[in-house]
Amino acid sequence: MSRHIQVTFDAHDPRSLSSFWRDALGYVHPGPPGVEVPEGADPLAAWDDFLARIGVPEEQRNTRSAIEDPDGRGPRLFFQQVPEDKAAKNRVHLDVRAAPGLEGEERMTALEAECARLVALGAARVRRDEPAPPLSTGYIVMTDPEGNEFCLD
Repeated sequence: MSRHIQVTFDAHDPRSLSSFWRDALGYVHPGPPGVEVPEGADPLAAWDDFLARIGVPEEQRNTRSAIEDPDGRGPRLFFQQVPEDKAAKNRVHLDVRAAPGLEGEERMTALEAECARLVALGAARVRRDEPAPPLSTGYIVMTDPEGNEFCLD
């Protein structure tokens, strides 16, 4: 029997980082438990109202956030506030599959287009690794707004 996983990010600003990854991956913020969020309404505003209603102090309302794949296929991503800075390279990172099935220049052109979109959202480009057959089809290394490495693959 397989297991579902959740990927957890340590963050200074969980809401902001979850919003970056929501936009990067096409995920959504789920609504609060027991709250029906109307179509087109902002789930983060619903969370603000929910947390205020249950008595969570305002300074604690950005200590966690989550996003989910609206199709239910990808893992849930959870963001938890931590006081310390990121200190070293990630030992685990996400590969964002932006060009599956593409090869050569067509692949690298698709990765460059996705890289530009993510930079506009707040990511930073680190480097481009050219295709090196037969083991590598090429990829771009990036960091999210809090410095977590990921690859466009």
